[in-house]
Amino acid sequence: MPSHTLNDAEVADLRHQLQELQVEHRDLDLVIAHLTDSPPSDDLLIRRLKKRKLALKDRILHLEQMLVPDIPA
Repeated sequence: MPSHTLNDAEVADLRHQLQELQVEHRDLDLVIAHLTDSPPSDDLLIRRLKKRKLALKDRILHLEQMLVPDIPA
């Protein structure tokens, strides 16, 4: 998490990045589903896409955490 308060431009940039990653994640989900449902499937390609999808999910969660304001304990 950032050690400083994000300014409006930084928040807007993070939200834009987050939206792009969410779209890519959703698109990968559709591609994976299509490849899985359309035999013969390319298992190596599907594994690579799933790995990319997981990395995107991790990045999405990280950006979402950056956008949540710090709450004093």
